Amino acid sequence: MKKAAVSSFLIAAMLLVVAGIEAQQPAKIPRIGFFSSVGDPNTPSPNREAFRQALRDLGYIEGKNIRIEYRDHEGMNDRIPSLVAELVQLKLDVIVVSALPAIRAAKQATKTIPIVMVATQDPVATGLIDNLARPGGNITGLSRLTRELSGKRLEMLREVVPGMSRVGVLWNTDRATAFKEYETAAHALKIQLQSLGVRGPDADLEGAFQAAVKGRVSALITILDSLLNRYPKQIAALAIKNRLPSMFEGSDFVEAGGLMSYAANDPENYRRAAYYVDRILKGTKAADLPVEQPTKFEFVINLKTAKQIGLAIPPNALARADRVIR
Repeated sequence: MKKAAVSSFLIAAMLLVVAGIEAQQPAKIPRIGFFSSVGDPNTPSPNREAFRQALRDLGYIEGKNIRIEYRDHEGMNDRIPSLVAELVQLKLDVIVVSALPAIRAAKQATKTIPIVMVATQDPVATGLIDNLARPGGNITGLSRLTRELSGKRLEMLREVVPGMSRVGVLWNTDRATAFKEYETAAHALKIQLQSLGVRGPDADLEGAFQAAVKGRVSALITILDSLLNRYPKQIAALAIKNRLPSMFEGSDFVEAGGLMSYAANDPENYRRAAYYVDRILKGTKAADLPVEQPTKFEFVINLKTAKQIGLAIPPNALARADRVIR
């Protein structure tokens, strides 16, 4: 009886010691990789701040119960593979990434770390996933339908620019298919396009606008990517200087002085990206999370810019605008 009591006492004591040791060990803090072209993590980027705020709303406090590793390629695509490799080597719990070259690099670099994308192009057509409902593999997230709205942007631009027949397209020539996607839509609308291609790391915007003026284009469309995303104020200012009505694929360019934009709400997309991160951290596999597409698109007009270039916006276009900057 005494031996049994002693044994029970020792076992209980050992269990208490083990429990005490486990209680002293800190819980594992999830680590998220956030890959972008913004630059300094302290830069107030609307998309990044929307992602951070959504995480906070879900109970994640950066530096306390979650860590975020930021990497930025500053519009230089040749840096993407090495920077993505850095993130993969950190053995993160999730990677959030947007640009197509970066999504592809992440897909090639890891088959195990879940990837949450905010894609500008069709992720099925580009071979990133199998299908939207069941993406398969380790990639899920959102598709912004940016390229699919090319024709709609041309239609809207023609509506506010009387007699528009020739449009300049400012784009990064490192993205081989970007201009062709607008060409298809322009052909159907019988609108001529002039290519205004630039390359990184430092885009020759002055040269592109000189070519636009020489080619007598009636308006300008900018195809956004990690290179041109660095120049919202410069592009808007050059468009105003040359009195060119401008259309963009994101409202931040209109806020910087561009004329119009038509696109999904980017901050909302990044808020949804935080939801995907939360689901994955709680155990859901990326392959089982359907890829979402936006259901609402935002038409933004900058009336101040319209006045600066001497353009009267038709009342029906103003009535359809979701937001007007005055």
